[in-house]
Parts: sequence; structure tokens; C-alpha cells
Amino acid sequence: MNCLEGWPEGPLGEHTIEYKSRPVIKGQVLANFVTEVPQNKEKECLIEQHTPTPPEQDQVWSLFKDGVSSNEGSSEGLRLVNPEGHEFTYAIKLDFKSTNNETEYEAILAGFRIAKKLGVQHLEVCVDSMLIAGQINGSYESKNEVMVSYLSQEKDLILQFASCKVVHIKQSENKSVDA
Repeated sequence: MNCLEGWPEGPLGEHTIEYKSRPVIKGQVLANFVTEVPQNKEKECLIEQHTPTPPEQDQVWSLFKDGVSSNEGSSEGLRLVNPEGHEFTYAIKLDFKSTNNETEYEAILAGFRIAKKLGVQHLEVCVDSMLIAGQINGSYESKNEVMVSYLSQEKDLILQFASCKVVHIKQSENKSVDA
């Protein structure tokens, strides 16, 4: 019996319509994919997904900082330079007693926070303290409890950038911030 019998003649009435079920191909596509992609290629794809691409040089911002502690108090100088060469200069006075190293860490923390608020994704931090640069990069170990706390905060903030590199520079290359 035709399922259209008894239906009035209309635009479809004169055509014979047959219904056929579609074969399931999803499982076969998956099976073909698994056999076509070798296991070592899967590992390569995973590594490629998790390997960050280095930023273009014209996307990297530079942060120069200097922290100074004395009997009169502690202060910090920051200079953030965007890829076009525009400079943002900051001077910060700390309201608490701190050592030179603590002031250096405070300066970096302030620089990270400012850079993040400006929407910076790729940052190169230029530090004139070999100790601080080495501790952040992991080549020096921090044993002082206060320094460990600062280092933990630095690492947390670094993770908020797409890329962040801390480099040691000579004090002579940091004169504008020292001033």
C-alpha cells in the first residue's frame, strides 16, 4: 500500500516518495581516522598545541625597574616601554621599611600589575639585580621566607601574561630608571 493513497492530488501527489533510512557512518569515520593517524603524530600534535609561539618583536613591551631602600625610606622607579617606543614612567614611595631586595621585588610586582592593567600580553622585564633575576628564572634558590613569598607572587603574576621573560641588565643600562 502506498502511504500517499487517499491523499488529495497536489504538488506531491503525482510523485512517488520512498523513505530510506540513512546508514550510520559516524563510527566508520572515527575508525578510519584512528587508522590513518599514527600514534606518534598524536603526540606531536599535543606538543605543538602546548608549545607557545614566541611573540613577534613588535608585540613585546619592556619593563625597566629599580628599587632603592635607605634610612629615609624605600622608593621604586618603573619605566614601561610599549612596542612603538612610548614610555610610561612611574615613581613609587613605599610606606614601610624594607630591604633592597624586598624593594626590588615590590618594584617588579608593581610593574606587572601596571602592565596587566594596560593589557600587555608579552613582557620583557629588565632587572639590574642578578640575584632577583636569577631567583625569578629559577637559577638561584630563595631561602628567606619573605623572599619566597615575593617569588611566589611574582610567579603567579607571570602566568597572567602570554609570555614574560626576565633578563639581567647592567646598572649602566638602567640609568633612566635610577634617575
